[in-house]
Amino acid sequence: MTGRKEWLFPDGELPPMGADKNLYGHEAIVMTNPGDTDAEVTFTLYWTDREPDTGYTVKVGARRVLCIHVTEKEGLGDSGIMVPPGEQYAIALSSTRPIVAQYGRLDMRTGVMAFYTTPGYCE
Repeated sequence: MTGRKEWLFPDGELPPMGADKNLYGHEAIVMTNPGDTDAEVTFTLYWTDREPDTGYTVKVGARRVLCIHVTEKEGLGDSGIMVPPGEQYAIALSSTRPIVAQYGRLDMRTGVMAFYTTPGYCE
């Protein structure tokens, strides 16, 4: 089956909320584990002006998908990692099993929805 253990998404920057409070700007990492064994995935966030934050780990079940809204407190659980709006950062994933990962951003700053996804660099 396909997948990689290391992923890097270099272009993170939480967009502002926008005018529609029901459809808010956010960023997310979507991970799919096509294998037969659960994967433990550790997040590292890199910043322009300080040392990386690491240690946040999630389980992606065998043959399952998991979406993490990186920029929401609930998304990063009890890690204490907070991503301020407009701050540039990068996300690295390290998995115990091969996974497929994708980054997505919903930008509402102009009042018109702009959503895009991109695969990351992987090894």
